[in-house]
Amino acid sequence: MRSRTLLVGDNPFHGVSHYSQERARKREAKVQDPAWAAEIVKASFENGADGFMFSVSETTLGILKRLPKNTGRKYYAIIPAAGDYVRLSSKEGTTGLLKYVAMQTLRSRNIPAISHGVRGVIQRDLPSLFKAYLAYEVSRVKSALGCGRAIHTVMLHELVTEMAVSLKIDWLIQSHIDYLKKAGIKPGFETRNFVSLVNRLRELNVDFEDLVITTPFNRLGFQMNPEKSTCENTLKAIPDTEVIAMSVLASGRIGLSEARDYVRTLPELGGIVIGTSRKEQAQETFKFFGGAV
Repeated sequence: MRSRTLLVGDNPFHGVSHYSQERARKREAKVQDPAWAAEIVKASFENGADGFMFSVSETTLGILKRLPKNTGRKYYAIIPAAGDYVRLSSKEGTTGLLKYVAMQTLRSRNIPAISHGVRGVIQRDLPSLFKAYLAYEVSRVKSALGCGRAIHTVMLHELVTEMAVSLKIDWLIQSHIDYLKKAGIKPGFETRNFVSLVNRLRELNVDFEDLVITTPFNRLGFQMNPEKSTCENTLKAIPDTEVIAMSVLASGRIGLSEARDYVRTLPELGGIVIGTSRKEQAQETFKFFGGAV
C-alpha cells in the first residue's frame, strides 16, 4: 500500500456542511475566526495531520499566516473560493466582480499576473487572462505562507472543474495544467464527478502522474457519481495519480472505524482530507487516523 497523506480541511471554517446547511448555520461563529481556526489546524498537525487543504480566501490566508513556519507540512490550495466570488457577484454584478479581480491583481504588484492580464485584454486571449488570475492567486498563497513553506498543489474548485468538463472548455483545463507545471506546482482538480473528469483528461492525453484529484470516497457512496463501484474501478485504473478522498465520513453519517476500514480497501488512494470544527474533535480524529490509513 502506498504511503498516504492525511489532511485537515477548511470547510467548517467557512460554515460549510455537505450534508445540511442547517448544520452549517449551527456551527459556532468563532470557528470562522482565523485565529481560532488556526488553533484547530495546529491541533490537527500535532495529532497526525500532514497538511492543510483550503479554498483561497481572506479567512484561510489569515489561518496560514498564523501556522508554524518550516513544519514540513503540505499545503493544498483550491481556487476560486466560490462562496466569496458568488457573494461579490451578487452584490456588485459580473462587471463589478471582474473589476474587483483586476484591481486586486494590480495592487498585488505581481508582474507575471499583470503581464498575462494586459496581454489577455489586448489580444482578447482567454488563456492569458486565466493565467493572470492563477498568478494572482498563487502569489496570495505564497505571501501568506512566507519563506520555508511551499504550495504542493493548486486545484480548480469543483464548480469550475465540472463546468470545464461538461462544456468541454479544454483551454481552461490545459492552461491550468501548463501554468502550474511551469511554476513548479502540481496542478489539481476538485470534483464530484470523478469518472467524467478522468475520461475527459484521457481524451486530452493528460499525464495523470503529475496531477492531484480530490473527490468523494466513502462506504455509503455519498456524493460518488455516477455511482460507487464505477468510481472505485476508475481509481484502480489510475494508480499513479495522487487522488485525495474527501467526504470519507459522509458528512458525519459514518464513524471513524468504518471510514478507516473502507479507505484501507482502496490502496490506490493517495490520501484523505477531513474537516473538523473543534480542537477536541481534531485531536480524536487525527490521532485515530494518523499512521492508520
